Amino acid sequence: MSNAPRSVSPSQHERLSEAALDRIESILGPVDEALAADFPGDRIGGQPIHTIYVAASAAGVDLPARWGQQALSLIDENQDVFDSIDSVGVLPRVREALATRPIQDLRIDFEDGYGWRADETEDAHAREAGRTLASLAVDPSGPRWCGIRPKGLAPHERRRGIRTLELVLDGAGGVPPGFVFTVPKLRAAEQVDGVVALCEEIERAHGLPERALRFELQIESPQAVIGSDGTATLARALGRADGRCTSLHYGTYDYSAACGITSAQQSLEHPVADHAKAVMLAATAQTGIWVSDGSTQVVPSGTPAEVDSAIRRHAGLVTRSLQRGFYQGWDMHPAHLATRWTATLSFFRSAMPTAASRVAAYLDTTSNGMMDEPATAQALAAVLVRGLDCGAVDAAELESLSPLVTREVLHGLLARTVGGPSAQS
Repeated sequence: MSNAPRSVSPSQHERLSEAALDRIESILGPVDEALAADFPGDRIGGQPIHTIYVAASAAGVDLPARWGQQALSLIDENQDVFDSIDSVGVLPRVREALATRPIQDLRIDFEDGYGWRADETEDAHAREAGRTLASLAVDPSGPRWCGIRPKGLAPHERRRGIRTLELVLDGAGGVPPGFVFTVPKLRAAEQVDGVVALCEEIERAHGLPERALRFELQIESPQAVIGSDGTATLARALGRADGRCTSLHYGTYDYSAACGITSAQQSLEHPVADHAKAVMLAATAQTGIWVSDGSTQVVPSGTPAEVDSAIRRHAGLVTRSLQRGFYQGWDMHPAHLATRWTATLSFFRSAMPTAASRVAAYLDTTSNGMMDEPATAQALAAVLVRGLDCGAVDAAELESLSPLVTREVLHGLLARTVGGPSAQS
């Protein structure tokens, strides 16, 4: 006797009952809700191209103007070098940015860049930092995002860090627009519980609106990437942040040193850095949390040849970061503004013609030699939005390439409300 299954005509099949479908929904429905809550989508638009770190002892309301002017002077004194790294003619736009709003995100530093000082000295600097941030927050030429990096969560320093944060808020008269504080040297996911509690307690004690405080986590320790249980500490930490974590920042030198890398080899492009940052990208993907690359200690000083090399070095590192999906990085010297702006605007302006053409072709379904998927169209739209945000391109230029490519349409693609298949997926 044959054991082959008997064929049954489609008419003899019964469809799944409502009870069966409800069973499946009862399993998948809560998963859908959890995924939607944990992964609401990337936050495209508004991300600064850099974060400036400056010691509290050196901060002041004139900082953006001073740093912008020093960056312009570097370009003037090394015009040939900047001409050679500007492949698409963005230097006029760079000059305009440096003259009008050179710093997009500012952190007044009370941690490694500040050191240990007498309590009364740090208290005074904290109050002054608050006044400075409050003034810059309403200055049209000031940074859109601002904040401080207090001392960390280790037992010997956390009360000093908490006191500084409170005094900064006192000096500012509340929470300045765009304010965020950096939590350095994360080592355990459970530390984030303490940071959330700190936010809640400060809001209560200072009479601040609920959820007024936001923070970012600085990844400077291998334990922040891989915990003792073998899990990704970062992913667990973000799940405990109560929606208050805005970004992750990579700490180049502390992280490399903790991995045993000698000082001469510590760099944004070392393999241990690439590994850590890859985990950071994966942990934050589709969460709306931004990722920032770290800093370089190389500054343009010394002989003309050394200055030339340092300028090219920093421009190359910024470009490398952009190519790998890190659209923000630390800058710690006025000269870095010149190369940061030049490399960033060059990157996005170079990408504009192809990205705009492919988005236009996707929208009108004509062929431009590429068969783009909805996810690719979204990625192309994200490139163009970032280019608009940083000033590498303007809306009129995009519309001159195709009237279909407007900022509104690009945001619609990112929100999956434009573009046929992606709108229904």
